[in-house]
Amino acid sequence: CTEMDNTEMVIKLISCEVFTREVCQCVADSPNVIDLEFTPKDAHNKPDSLRELLQERIDAASSSARGYDAIALCLGVCGTSTVGLKSRGIPVVMPRAHDCCTLYLGSKERFKEHFGDRPSTGFSAVGYIEHGNGMDLVREADDVRRQMGMDASYADLVEKYGEENAAYIWETLSKTNERLASDPIVFIDMPGVDGTTHVKACQAAAESQGKPFERLTGDLSFIRALVSGEWNKEDFLVITEGEEIGGVYDLDEVVTAVTATPD
Repeated sequence: CTEMDNTEMVIKLISCEVFTREVCQCVADSPNVIDLEFTPKDAHNKPDSLRELLQERIDAASSSARGYDAIALCLGVCGTSTVGLKSRGIPVVMPRAHDCCTLYLGSKERFKEHFGDRPSTGFSAVGYIEHGNGMDLVREADDVRRQMGMDASYADLVEKYGEENAAYIWETLSKTNERLASDPIVFIDMPGVDGTTHVKACQAAAESQGKPFERLTGDLSFIRALVSGEWNKEDFLVITEGEEIGGVYDLDEVVTAVTATPD
């Protein structure tokens, strides 16, 4: 499935709450009827729990008398949270994105340009700061390390991979952690959102950690295409009955449709 026709659709949109402002801007301009639902910002820290929550909401929307034409996810892979989600007879669409950074930047190409060789760089945006405990300014490298298992102890690695392999992995992780310590903090300005106060807070955080500070201009293109139903194969995955989302984890395809496993 690529782009649906131009007739008005009724879409259930399930989004991470960090995109509340951006999603609402795009929904206001969309030709489609959009029913919104948001998931908590930090839910991706427990991928299995978020996956279960998302599947429950997909199932509920699929059986709803509302008669949805599609279920759209304004989410990325998010620590494998969306990998394994199944269609229940209604198309489920998601961006080919690893996390919210790609959606903030508006394209995979811009993500590769700015983060391709430093995917664990800390970044932030107004929506990221507005939701949570008020102290969580930046998607820190520690979050990524934890999701990728990079916070494992040497003993854990030996138990899992053996002494020789553990030594190699530990050396590689140590070099990676040294590089991450010097990566900048990036703030992404989104169109139509005043980030003046939040920029200052992020810049101060970078200075306190002795890190460089960078500021990028965000783009609503990805989110706008999602709510408008402009789902080209290059940027979006659409799964249908009998399929589930499978992970590819590269910088281009990111996710793919695979045969659904039995429940």
